[in-house]
Amino acid sequence: MIGWIKSILVWAWSVVSTPAATLSLGFLTLGGFVGGVMFWGGFNTALEVTNTEAFCTGCHEMRANVYEEMTRTIHFSNRSGVRASCPDCHVPHNWTDKIARKMQASKEVWGKLFGTINTREKFLDHRLELAQHEWARLKANDSLECRNCHSTAAMDLSKQTTRAAEIHERYLLSNKATCIDCHKGIAHELPNMEGVDPGWKVPAELQGKTAHSGLTDTGQLAAYLASKEIE
Repeated sequence: MIGWIKSILVWAWSVVSTPAATLSLGFLTLGGFVGGVMFWGGFNTALEVTNTEAFCTGCHEMRANVYEEMTRTIHFSNRSGVRASCPDCHVPHNWTDKIARKMQASKEVWGKLFGTINTREKFLDHRLELAQHEWARLKANDSLECRNCHSTAAMDLSKQTTRAAEIHERYLLSNKATCIDCHKGIAHELPNMEGVDPGWKVPAELQGKTAHSGLTDTGQLAAYLASKEIE
């Protein structure tokens, strides 16, 4: 019986592994092309499905924490009606960087399986670590995701406050700093920033300059800090 099954398996393998003499090279090439298109289409479809806000907020860890926070920011609701979704800010748009980010995110699946942040308490305990990972990633790629929407070439400094315009001109346009150096906590609440440089501190040489609103920079920062304490 075992010998009979073995002979069947050997015969079947010989059939599938031996090229058919009656098939032309053109037919085999066409078959390979069609198979490649089907594989690529399936792969790209799966990639795009995992690159949607619905997928990102499919788990309660994201939906009940960072997504809920984002709905209260200008990136979610604003006068222009342009909304940034999760992948807009956390996944590069060009294909090669997107694949690299997906591979990097595989460890996040590991965290999901083992419940690393499956409660609010666990999430808050890991919040600073998670934020630092994302700050470091954006620092390393020169805030690539930010620049997909915010172009320095299209930036009209005359419509910004005096403080913002001067800081952008001195540091952003000269490539001394990148977006994430100053813009932390714009879509999600900040973690405990004790001992962490927030980045948006006013340089000494710009202290006391008046913004368009009539407040000094120090006053604006004080108001900002007060609002964060209320949150």
